[in-house]
Amino acid sequence: MGIRQSAQPLGVAVAALTLPTLADRGRSGALAFLGVFCLAAAALVVVVVRDPPAPRAQPRSRRGSPYRRPMLWRIHAASALLVVPQFTVVTFALVFLVDARGWHAAQAGRWLAVTAVCGAAVRLLAGYWSDRAGSRMGPMRILAVATGLIVLAVAAGAAARSPLAVVALLVCSVAVVSTNGLAFTAVAEQAGSSWAGRALGIQNTGQNAFAAATPPLIAAGIGAAGYPAVFAAVAFFPLVAAALVPVAAERSAPLAGAELG
Repeated sequence: MGIRQSAQPLGVAVAALTLPTLADRGRSGALAFLGVFCLAAAALVVVVVRDPPAPRAQPRSRRGSPYRRPMLWRIHAASALLVVPQFTVVTFALVFLVDARGWHAAQAGRWLAVTAVCGAAVRLLAGYWSDRAGSRMGPMRILAVATGLIVLAVAAGAAARSPLAVVALLVCSVAVVSTNGLAFTAVAEQAGSSWAGRALGIQNTGQNAFAAATPPLIAAGIGAAGYPAVFAAVAFFPLVAAALVPVAAERSAPLAGAELG
């Protein structure tokens, strides 16, 4: 899952490298590039993606719906809250560097491309860490707390107009993407094969809802209160998410898949 999830920040890296330069020549070129990229991805899916052989039918779990227990609900809630800092940084990091720090858009894009590649690597490392630790939720909580503290550092640096705000923001760009693979893996494992599709659908729906709401609300907040206040408020979300991550429940809950087959 870490390998799969690393694709998203790699896509962000491509966008950060190309879109600021293309946008300097007009929006139509940047939008055309995105359209062609989407069509190329669709063609690649047609050419190389194949469904795996259907697994043999497995008896249904005797435990019934995994949503009778709070664990999946807590993972969904924590994951949705962690989307807020992620999409705040993904959407407004370049704007902050250009408008508040005076960087050129192409220069900011190159630095953000580097952080996006680092974010892809961190997702791989988080998956490796969780495999070695035998836990998804423990690493997820640690990374959520770290994310909250780094966002607070960005807020403090922005309030002081310090160059450290830039360093903290670049580190934050890596930290905010670190937990996705852990959450998705935990959802699939805890739901079991007979519920994994539905559970991952709920996981994606919750995250996408928060992702859609974050940019307009954050933009309004920046316009009304400025970057320091908004970053300080955003830091609240990963810290609450860390409290919701069900570390103790993971230790005591058997995997749903263990009761199948």
